[in-house]
Amino acid sequence: MIHVQLALRMCHVPEDIQVMLDDYFSGFRMRFPTNSYTTDWINLEIGLAMGFTMSAILFVIAMEVILKATEDSAGPANLGGGCYMPPLKALWMIPP
Repeated sequence: MIHVQLALRMCHVPEDIQVMLDDYFSGFRMRFPTNSYTTDWINLEIGLAMGFTMSAILFVIAMEVILKATEDSAGPANLGGGCYMPPLKALWMIPP
């Protein structure tokens, strides 16, 4: 959740919402069944639980942080056939 927490701060999500999400995911437990065995309950320590509506949104926000961190070092991508995709910074056009 560290990357998600950073992403939420960078996106100016209100602190009370951040605390609520931290509380929700800090108590999240799961187990995995098979045809012959079910594991013990374990705490979710890394990642986001699927099935929670906010998980997809939190994943996208966290990926946005990773992409922004790489935008200065990424050059144009050669897509083949003479096609090039400009660097991420040129695509986003978001003021710093």
